[in-house]
Amino acid sequence: MLLENELALCIADAYPVTPGHTLVIPRRHVADGLDLHQPEWNAVVELLKQRREQFSAKDASISGWAGSLVENRGLNSGEAAGQTVFHAHWHRIPRGTGHDQSPRGGVRAVIKDKQQY
Repeated sequence: MLLENELALCIADAYPVTPGHTLVIPRRHVADGLDLHQPEWNAVVELLKQRREQFSAKDASISGWAGSLVENRGLNSGEAAGQTVFHAHWHRIPRGTGHDQSPRGGVRAVIKDKQQY
């Protein structure tokens, strides 16, 4: 357990795609994260923010978040979207220069032909 609050927790991913790949998970079971109640959603977002702060404090090479770089955040909802664990969870995948020769398109890479645009 890396972080927790009353309604959510943050753990290391068992099969990380980059160092620091973590999951933020609501405590109440729902398959789709959009089915969370507002307090649960707030709790998840709070842990996402806290984990970002931990990454930033630990790694000075992190120069930006969300749209600029250094992470992908994702929620797969439904089997066709690639969901294999049917309990809502968000992935925080730290990214840095050199992790991918062609990072353009980010999460669009889940459909290979759509990544480059």
